[in-house]
Amino acid sequence: MSKKERIEVPEFRKTTTYGIEELANIEHQRWSDWQKYLHSICTKNEDGSLTIPKEKVERWERQIATDYKDLTEAEKESDRKQVMRYWKYLPNEKESFEAGFDRGLQEK
Repeated sequence: MSKKERIEVPEFRKTTTYGIEELANIEHQRWSDWQKYLHSICTKNEDGSLTIPKEKVERWERQIATDYKDLTEAEKESDRKQVMRYWKYLPNEKESFEAGFDRGLQEK
């Protein structure tokens, strides 16, 4: 996401902070886990910078350019595992409907 892009918050979410800290904690842990992995596969240069292996760069560039529906099943499963960190904080189908979340998605 570029610095100019803004995340649109559904109207019903603007009136509550329920789960914000819990989700922020999960997001930080996800980011921290990713950084640990990334640093572990990189070569640390004398100046302290890191060099990412060429094959990882090529793979990630391909994944960046690929829609979810076109990922391999293993790549989709990896994304699903990440979503499971957040799953219990997402409203269920009934809560989403009652809060107008479905209507908010249709307005776009």
